[in-house]
Amino acid sequence: MTQAQNAPSVAELEAQEQRLVFRTFTHDDAWALGSLLVGLGRERQAPIAVDIHRAGQQLFHAALPGSTPDNDAWIARKRRVVERYGSASYLVGSRFRAKGTTFEDSSRLDPDRYAAHGGSFPITVAGVGVVGSVTVSGLPQIEDHRLVVEALERFLGV
Repeated sequence: MTQAQNAPSVAELEAQEQRLVFRTFTHDDAWALGSLLVGLGRERQAPIAVDIHRAGQQLFHAALPGSTPDNDAWIARKRRVVERYGSASYLVGSRFRAKGTTFEDSSRLDPDRYAAHGGSFPITVAGVGVVGSVTVSGLPQIEDHRLVVEALERFLGV
């Protein structure tokens, strides 16, 4: 099965965002969520980097064996998409694809600074909105996205 055939729909991606909402998000939450992602990555021997930002501040960062400085560049580009659009980087890219175009062709944003590829997910606090992002880089984009969603589901118990 190809990545496109196995990809979630825009509606499924939007449902993930509606479901994966925090009551609060603290420095300790960032540490716990980041540590959970590192644990999942180690279990799978995944060559990933993990990043959590809130309100412009990096609260967590880790790079596992096999990851490279390029993963940090991808993290920054995907995180900027979440910050700009308030939605998961994979969802933003999927919305453009659903319209028959691509983010790169239609967003009018610099592709060296923005990447609507899977792996960055908004940290949304109920009653507040998007306050940050959790990002993984190192796997194919759908796998980056799914790893973040899996960690959020475990962390939030949903």
